[in-house]
Amino acid sequence: MLTLKKVAVTGGLSCGKSVACQFFKELGAYIVNADEIVHQLLSPQTPIGQKVILLLGDDVLVNGQLDRSKIAKKVFNNQALLQSLQEILHPAVLNEIEKQYQKIKEQSNVRLFVAEVPLLFEISGEVFFDVTVAVHADAKLCKQRFMSATGYDENEYKRRMAQQMPSEEKAKRADYIIENTGTLEQMHRAVKTIFYEIISPTS
Repeated sequence: MLTLKKVAVTGGLSCGKSVACQFFKELGAYIVNADEIVHQLLSPQTPIGQKVILLLGDDVLVNGQLDRSKIAKKVFNNQALLQSLQEILHPAVLNEIEKQYQKIKEQSNVRLFVAEVPLLFEISGEVFFDVTVAVHADAKLCKQRFMSATGYDENEYKRRMAQQMPSEEKAKRADYIIENTGTLEQMHRAVKTIFYEIISPTS
């Protein structure tokens, strides 16, 4: 039996990572999402949640829950705090992805394991995956999508992107690139081509 390949999908803000993952899912992939894992880990009841409260203070709690917007406000203007938070969260996220992979790798109905990891290369997470895929789109297009989806302004887009590796650099480092500048149908075809290349016994 072929070993289930472990794939990471990455890219810049609002480039279309989640859409690409949805297309992979439709083709038979099992999908996990790093942001969703962070959301699960950021509970006051978890050891990770306790570490975050210890790092940032009780004022990040709202109605007994960790408030991600308060956390964001605290760390995004403080590089040292942001780095400390990342050192708590990123290993825990990669560990959880690995646990989920081990849980489903023997399931015959799963054709590929795909993790959506926005900061993959920033945290040197690529070493934990067999294949890396970068979704790339024009910066102007990504900015428009981000502002439309979140209601934030251009400055917020620039501030968040400043915390990331440039999209072009991610594309250079990845094994595969999905250009998301055309139609959804074109993107779907690109995902399908990559999917079948990865699961091919010769790849």
